[in-house]
Amino acid sequence: MRYFVNTLKDFVPGSVVHVPKEVIYERVNAVCQQIARHQEANFDNADGGLYVGPAGLACAFYRLASSGNFQDKKSEHLARAQEYLSAHDLYLKKSRIHRTQQAGLLLGNGGVYMTGALLYKTLGDDAKVADYVKMYIDLAAVCEPVRFLKCGSDELFVGRAGYLCGVLYLNKALGTQVIPNETAHALCNSMVASGRDYSKRHRSPIPLMYAYYDTEYLGAAHGLSAILQILMHFPSFFKSDPSIEKDIRESVDFFLKIETSDGNYAPSVSECYSKRPVDNELVHWCHGAPGVVYLLAKAYLTWNDSKYMEACLRCGELTWQRGLLRKGPGI
Repeated sequence: MRYFVNTLKDFVPGSVVHVPKEVIYERVNAVCQQIARHQEANFDNADGGLYVGPAGLACAFYRLASSGNFQDKKSEHLARAQEYLSAHDLYLKKSRIHRTQQAGLLLGNGGVYMTGALLYKTLGDDAKVADYVKMYIDLAAVCEPVRFLKCGSDELFVGRAGYLCGVLYLNKALGTQVIPNETAHALCNSMVASGRDYSKRHRSPIPLMYAYYDTEYLGAAHGLSAILQILMHFPSFFKSDPSIEKDIRESVDFFLKIETSDGNYAPSVSECYSKRPVDNELVHWCHGAPGVVYLLAKAYLTWNDSKYMEACLRCGELTWQRGLLRKGPGI
């Protein structure tokens, strides 16, 4: 079984939900202590970006410090975030990472630069914020060519969708527009051109399709759902061209056609018309309903069509039943 059976009672509207803040606080502090003991901030541990590297720990400690829930630990968390970020900075300076691999949000330099800008914004160091933002902006030119990565140029971990996701996050956190609309639109246009080209060459049933390492993934981690969702966060781009909005919406509606009877979504196109055993079915953020739900929610907010909200609720019900995962984010 990939998940724990959920024995919790369903929520009853109007009932009072008790959140054990003290227990959560203690558990978070215990995890932080474990991280500090077992993961040193040094060059040897500095590979892996936000996903599995110290930059991810820097981001986590920054989030704890800025959440407002750990005021007695704020200075400690910020100091630890600086340590992990410094280790990753040193790694990036000394390692020869190919230019095309630097733009990735989760597995590239982009996420490190984003974290640096956010952290030093909290610390009040405007000069360092500007340095990190400039390095992030410079990566836009890397990922604008339609096929800048052989493995797949558009997904969330290493491709354009991730880079643009970081742009959205920085815009919100810094309260400013990090890159001009022209640059963002150029990247979005490359994503659409890439999806149309792949779809045409592979005779896909929808206007926009993508592959990562030759697999047509559908989930949020490497696949179509995340790419479409990010495109929809730039309405000034796709609303300016009816043909692009049409292609995006038709591609979103594809998910409604392939939804399984229990409200889930296959990891890839090749698995759309076959059913995994229940104990091997993926109900994860990476692959399945817990990741696709974000696309459906954005579709509902964009087009106000109830079919997307109904699909969201089915995703939620499935995730409630099978989202307490043994590995990875679900509920």
